[in-house]
Amino acid sequence: MLPATVWMTVGAVGGLLTVALGAFGAHGLKGRVDPALLANWQTAADYLGLHALALLACGLTLLQRPDAGLVNWAGWAFVLGISLFSGSLFAMTLTGLRQLGAITPIGGVLLLIAWALLAIGAARLAQSAT
Repeated sequence: MLPATVWMTVGAVGGLLTVALGAFGAHGLKGRVDPALLANWQTAADYLGLHALALLACGLTLLQRPDAGLVNWAGWAFVLGISLFSGSLFAMTLTGLRQLGAITPIGGVLLLIAWALLAIGAARLAQSAT
């Protein structure tokens, strides 16, 4: 499968999960978990959704420019960042283990790296187009 297809598929699945997990948090967890943990769940869902869109952007870019290696690397960093950032917050909410919050910043750093890779990759594409 081509990287463009992978990132578009993963982004679309991320969008689906955003809606499903957001609804579960709002309706299934309300009143069952501490409000602070429920806020963490919402943050996790928000970041998942935002970065699912970023993955779609990576895929769409790679459809046009399959040679955009940094954009592909950005996709990988987005997936790892989402998994660690949102995943740790979802797990912390469900288990109550606040120690899992130590993983969250690692995911955040990976998301920052992903955005930097996407920005540099986009700038290089713009340079090569002129």
